Amino acid sequence: MAKKPLPILDLNAFAFDQGTVPDKALAELIKRRYKTQGPTSMLFYQEPLHIVRGQGTWLYDSKGTKYLDVYNNVPCLGHCHPKVVEAVSQQLSQLNVHSRYLHDTVHIYTEKLLATLPDNIDRLVMTCTGSESNDLALRLARTTTQKKGIIVSEVAYHGNTQMVTEVSPSSFKTQAPPEYVMTVPVAEVTHRGDGAADWFADQVYSAIQTLNDRGFGCAALLVDPIFSSDGIYSDPPGFLNKAVEIVHEHGGLFIADEVQSGFARTGDCMWGFQRHNVVPDIITMGKPMGNGYPVAGVASRLDLLEALCQEVGYFNTFGGSTTAAAAGLAVLNVIEEEGMLENSRQVGAYLKLGLHELQDQNHCIAEIRGAGLYIGLEFSEDGDVNRPDVDKATATLNLLRRDQVLVGTVGKYGNVLKIRPPLCFTRDNADLFLNKLGKVLKELS
Repeated sequence: MAKKPLPILDLNAFAFDQGTVPDKALAELIKRRYKTQGPTSMLFYQEPLHIVRGQGTWLYDSKGTKYLDVYNNVPCLGHCHPKVVEAVSQQLSQLNVHSRYLHDTVHIYTEKLLATLPDNIDRLVMTCTGSESNDLALRLARTTTQKKGIIVSEVAYHGNTQMVTEVSPSSFKTQAPPEYVMTVPVAEVTHRGDGAADWFADQVYSAIQTLNDRGFGCAALLVDPIFSSDGIYSDPPGFLNKAVEIVHEHGGLFIADEVQSGFARTGDCMWGFQRHNVVPDIITMGKPMGNGYPVAGVASRLDLLEALCQEVGYFNTFGGSTTAAAAGLAVLNVIEEEGMLENSRQVGAYLKLGLHELQDQNHCIAEIRGAGLYIGLEFSEDGDVNRPDVDKATATLNLLRRDQVLVGTVGKYGNVLKIRPPLCFTRDNADLFLNKLGKVLKELS
């Protein structure tokens, strides 16, 4: 029987209609949550958590129980990093105002961030969320190319605004993206070997032809370079290259959504697109940019921004505020000072090796994918990638939560364990996670 794809917001979600949880205090909080926020409120796990404190790789609930966080990339440096806390607190005590005034911190931050990007990406527009960033990126692409069509991956998620939801196929529950949005598969790249780049380029070329036939043309290829929502497909490095060339040949732009793969996450380099040896026209950023403070941005070329401003202009009240810049600057400084890129590479490789050892002992694990500290573990029946085991993934997720380890799931069917800890994750943390995961897998077998 064919598996049914799962909308991204249904993955890991607590069902408010499932009845009360055993803990009375927790049940009351859940009731208050639904009563005040309604069905758009999202909670994780079969038994939600009441988290009150975070530090480094740890989260603490209201009873003092600590959980190893192998999930959250918002506080990319680790929860409540003291240098970010200090920078934000100090700036809030002095001045926090919109960006229509000159301020040294804003300029210093912008220059430092742009210095990590390709030379032709020479401007940064600051926003508050990744959704805003991707919304602006789509406007830039459509204004510049005078085309409407957008190509995204099959299970992409790029944010919450109306325009960005339209290019997020994993968000739809009863409908589908509009006809000017084409989706391309990505899962097969892992098995295409040396032909991966050609195979993916063929998928993108076919999508361009369809958009042309429909009269929309191709304004942009928009992808997360680690394809996180699709199930975490990072390899082989470089498989994006030919597809980007084809998009450019047909007058479109390449937008790299770096919310997931940016800021040293992959261990190889600062940005996910760099693993593929491509230069984007537009780069979008979000969650990790401020380590929990709402900072996001769009980096692009002057000519693209000039084209937009001739038509409508752009301004963001809180994007680029003095405190947002202070948070962002602290994040960049910590990544550099504490060697977090190298830590991501080394600890990620160590963790991946341990996961492969577990795979050798558990036939339910079909594949281990990813780079740095962003790894996917795919559950399938008897290790067959064509038979996704959603139940095993869901059970593993909730049993790990029971054992004080937090992870998520992703993928078309929700059968891929998403392993995405803060960048301060250590070998000791990895050993603890591997030990807990091994015990859960043994219990499930």
